[in-house]
Amino acid sequence: MTDLSVLLPRLEAVFDFARPQLRRLITTHPDTFPMYTTNGKWTVDGERWTNWCEGFLGGQLWLIATHTADPSEAAWFRERAEHYSRLVEHRKTDLHVHDLGFVFLSTWKRWYDLTGDPALNAVLIEAGTTLSKRFQSKGSYLRSFLAQDSLFIDIMMNVPIIFYAARESGDTALWKIARQHCDTTRRFLVRGDGSTLHEGIFSLESGEFLRPSTQQGYRQDSCWARGLAWALYGFGTVYGYTKDPRDLATAEQIAAYYLAHLPEHGVPPNDFDEPNRPLPYESSAGAIAAGGLWRLARLTSDPTRAYAYRQAALRALDSLTSPEFLADHTPGWEGLLKHGIYHSEKGLGVDESVMWGEYFFLETVAEVLDDARRAV
Repeated sequence: MTDLSVLLPRLEAVFDFARPQLRRLITTHPDTFPMYTTNGKWTVDGERWTNWCEGFLGGQLWLIATHTADPSEAAWFRERAEHYSRLVEHRKTDLHVHDLGFVFLSTWKRWYDLTGDPALNAVLIEAGTTLSKRFQSKGSYLRSFLAQDSLFIDIMMNVPIIFYAARESGDTALWKIARQHCDTTRRFLVRGDGSTLHEGIFSLESGEFLRPSTQQGYRQDSCWARGLAWALYGFGTVYGYTKDPRDLATAEQIAAYYLAHLPEHGVPPNDFDEPNRPLPYESSAGAIAAGGLWRLARLTSDPTRAYAYRQAALRALDSLTSPEFLADHTPGWEGLLKHGIYHSEKGLGVDESVMWGEYFFLETVAEVLDDARRAV
């Protein structure tokens, strides 16, 4: 059992470490959006597969701004958070990616939640509406950035912005699109044992599911850990909007598979089906899943499962805040969290810090600290 009271000082220390690391990054490389480090140094102009990470730096700045006690320092990070959010505003009409939830929920949604400014909400609604235009009526899914016949499990993390836009605007057509996408993902990418496919390929003529695929997993039908974490977190988030028991049941089914296959230290490998793993960890998947499990503990009606989810999240944070993962004792390392993987097949950001890993790690630490303070 992981004792939260013992872990709390280490979680507080994460923010003490993150503040100077992020300040240094945005001062040294202003108005840039690095995705991963190379030998521990942020790669500003490195190769990227697609444009999906621009919200995570601004999202971290919002988290720092709202979890900093010193008023002048909080104000400095708040000004930077607003600036980096404005830098991505033009993406609200971006028709080329399936990642607008990543871009806007981590930045503009946090901004709107703090202010209630309707102009900020309008940006979120427009971004959600833009994402809905990726819907393929034959097959009933939101197409990935890769191809019209391609459905990614990752999109479960982005579809919440369509539910949000539908709720805020009252547009029932948007809600239907989001609902159908979730149903298709559940039917074809989530298997009966709770494991997930990374990608599904569909017939453009009939909408029929043709075959499994992957871009980053060990095998076409293997269970890529980050994809599983996206699904766990994503279906739980969707349930927060829909209150549809199918969404909660799917999130819990995925969580059961994850917990059954998780190493004792609480951080998954890159792919659960890979027999001879070149690297033992994928820390960004561990951070995402920890956040998804912590949130799922609030949603489930089963106290036994809620306890198991919280313990798994705390076990992961116990590992991720240790010197093996947290870079606070690694001189010269510019990120927060080591041992992440961007794209193993392309050799990009392998065993490095990755920007989404930083964001979801910091978000999960923040949520655990906030819940602990509320419980006092």
